[in-house]
Amino acid sequence: MKPNDTENQNTTPQAEAAEPAEAAAGAAANDAEAQASPDPIAVLEAEKADLKDKFLRLMADMENLRRRTEREVADARTYAVTNFARDMLNVADNVRRAIESVPEDARAGAEGAFRGLIEGIDLTERDLLKTLERHGVKRLDPQGQKFDPNVHQAMFEVPNPDVPSGTVVQVVQSGYVIGDRVLRPALVGVAKGGPKAANGAEGADNPSAAS
Repeated sequence: MKPNDTENQNTTPQAEAAEPAEAAAGAAANDAEAQASPDPIAVLEAEKADLKDKFLRLMADMENLRRRTEREVADARTYAVTNFARDMLNVADNVRRAIESVPEDARAGAEGAFRGLIEGIDLTERDLLKTLERHGVKRLDPQGQKFDPNVHQAMFEVPNPDVPSGTVVQVVQSGYVIGDRVLRPALVGVAKGGPKAANGAEGADNPSAAS
């Protein structure tokens, strides 16, 4: 046997033994790589959940924006004429003073041009109040109602044992509201010294009733 044959015999078993070891190492590396890489289905599910959460948040924000916009538009429509309406209250006050300046007996016996003048002033006031109401402005008529500091301003107290204490017995100047807001509180005189109002009367009386 030649010396080269001996070397080949000694080398071949070692090479054959190394091949399974390398294959096992490669398989182990593939397994480790497979375990290290994320599951694509899990990745997609996570992305889906994240996108759904963002979508729901966006929908909630859009709904809040829609409601806020509707409320702001409604308020703008209701209260856009606030400054103009407040200026018109002086006109309404002057018309009312003109009507109240004529005594009742003079009104009853009025004839001719004088009667026409009185009726014209009355008609002017009615048309003015109707015009204000079309724009959301209403006059308060608190006479005989329970005093409400939210819409009334007490100017004085009137001793009157015949009506419950705290009842509006005199209106010095009419009040006005626009929408849910007070445009001008009514200046009133309040009864003092009478019996206390019943609990149910406070809820029943609504000072914001318009004339």
